[in-house]
Amino acid sequence: MKTIDKIPTTKLGRTTELVKTGVKVGGNYLKYYSKKAVNPNITRDQLNENNAADIYDGLKNLKGSALKVAQMLSMEKNILPNAYVEKFSLAQFSVPPLSAPLVRRTFKKYHGKYPEELYDTFATQSVNAASIGQVHKASKDGKKLAVKIQYPGVADSISSDLAMVKPIAIRMFNLKGKDSDKYFQELEGKLLEETDYVLEVQQSKEITQACSKIPNLTFPKYYEELSSKRIITMDWMDGIHLSEFAKENTDQEKADKIGQALWDFYMYQMHILKAVHADPHPGNFLVDKKDNLIAIDFGCVKQVPLEFYTPYFELAEKENIEDPDFFALKMFELEILREDDSDDEKAFFSELFYEMLSLFTRPFNEEVFDFADEGFWGAITELSEKYSKDTELRKMNGNRGSKHFLYINRTFFGLYNLLHDLKATIRVKNFEKYL
Repeated sequence: MKTIDKIPTTKLGRTTELVKTGVKVGGNYLKYYSKKAVNPNITRDQLNENNAADIYDGLKNLKGSALKVAQMLSMEKNILPNAYVEKFSLAQFSVPPLSAPLVRRTFKKYHGKYPEELYDTFATQSVNAASIGQVHKASKDGKKLAVKIQYPGVADSISSDLAMVKPIAIRMFNLKGKDSDKYFQELEGKLLEETDYVLEVQQSKEITQACSKIPNLTFPKYYEELSSKRIITMDWMDGIHLSEFAKENTDQEKADKIGQALWDFYMYQMHILKAVHADPHPGNFLVDKKDNLIAIDFGCVKQVPLEFYTPYFELAEKENIEDPDFFALKMFELEILREDDSDDEKAFFSELFYEMLSLFTRPFNEEVFDFADEGFWGAITELSEKYSKDTELRKMNGNRGSKHFLYINRTFFGLYNLLHDLKATIRVKNFEKYL
């Protein structure tokens, strides 16, 4: 893969790159409407493919939060057209890496020394490049190590990047009014945390220590003395990406074993630690030769406050969803319904969230749940299509729900998708063994 010798770090430089992308997207629309005038039956498929390719090509060279947002959107398989999902999912573990000279300069800037001064061996060619940093193989004192280096300028460009992405997101999700700011502030805060590698090492050690009792689950060890605010050194873990394992595996027992470890890992974090690894995409999980799940990259950890946790999981219980008065009370507690809503808005969003919660909480109301159940996934797709085409929804204020929904829903939807890819059947309350 072609390497990058320079990343735009100034606001002007990054804006210029996005403007170029905007011009390409504009050209795609002109071509589409020209063809549409001649052939009214033409679909948007080619337009979506062209736009997805041009947007991704623009973002991958910028790195940072703009690319991270694309990565997050790629997990929302029921929101975006498939062309965007496929192209943006490359941001999970396949973007152009920094060139060797830029790696050495970046390392020296962050750590005060060149990598060969700290490690016995250091491969300047990246083995994995993602949205915020890239990983290199190294060794020291006989140990195989993974060294994650943050891209230059990422932390400093988050606010300006999000300001550029904001108008697109507002249109995509129909956000209206100043209340939408709470979601962007939540996103900005978490992205800034992801660039703080000292915090990531601390979070990694806390969660891995707490979850070490869960079987078939393993973690790298982190080395603080070889880490800094923009560099992390950890054990090199041998394994294949979870998505690769899922594609190749034909053994249901293995799928269930790994799926159970993944489910227990997330339930233990959510219910016991009230802090959760909120970036559940395939690039953050490996499977080793003994069929153990390896969890890596704890840069995005979401703290779950009790005032959100309690009503959120109260509505995971079927009898509570079916109680109209209790349901309405929780809708207000979770900021889904607002005091200034019209009667039509209250009725519309109550029905929408009743349907959503009845479906998405189904796994929590079973003793055993099969994530390969195509009826479950078909119902999710059907519900998504129903509301994506709903003209009434487009007229209403999309600012719905506590800011905490942003990462908690992302966590559960990502987890569900990983378990679906595995085709795993899990025991829902199994995590309680480890309390």
